[in-house]
Amino acid sequence: MIGLAQLYRRDVPDLPAGPADCDLLQVFWCPFNAHGPGRYDLELHLRWRRSWEVGEVLTAPPQPLVVGADGFVPEPCVLHPEQVVTFPFAGLLPENLCARIDAWEEALEEEAERSADESTTEPLGYQYDLSIPPGWRVGGFASWHATDPYPMDCLTCTTPMHLLLTIDSSEWDGGSGSWKPLEDQDQPTHRCATPTEVTVGRWGELNVFACPNQPEHPHRWSIQ
Repeated sequence: MIGLAQLYRRDVPDLPAGPADCDLLQVFWCPFNAHGPGRYDLELHLRWRRSWEVGEVLTAPPQPLVVGADGFVPEPCVLHPEQVVTFPFAGLLPENLCARIDAWEEALEEEAERSADESTTEPLGYQYDLSIPPGWRVGGFASWHATDPYPMDCLTCTTPMHLLLTIDSSEWDGGSGSWKPLEDQDQPTHRCATPTEVTVGRWGELNVFACPNQPEHPHRWSIQ
């Protein structure tokens, strides 16, 4: 197993409570797709712990001797959490609201075409600029851009699960430049930021869901 993330509730306000009084979430995965429940599945493991029971912390994470691909091995880095407002995936909104959003986006595009010059920026869009940010994140809403939305219910108690964590292949790219952090504002919009060097599937994102009533129940995930 390779460690992907270690999150403390004191650092990440939106991290939900773990079982009992656990305040530390550790995320691991196997560096080979073929070792999951199915022949080509991921093997993902979430472990809740109590931070005050953790002993000596390693200064350098152990490195595996063999991996299936470089994208399974994260580049060690420090997280700087930032809280942002997010909104549900467009495909899950009521039809009348989707229609209003479509009309608003079309009006912005028409206005941009009328005033097109070298300084004109791309008009905003709900899906890529306002609803769900790219990058690694805790909580919020899951994106379903690669598949149609489908129920993500707890397999133990049938409770609708909440998004716990998103593991993304990039923090932002050319299609999501409006989410660039301040320290990356001078980077060209056609580039992308990949500080963790993790690759999910074909440059996608892994959404991990947890039961809101019983966090010790088995998690589920979706790759988008």
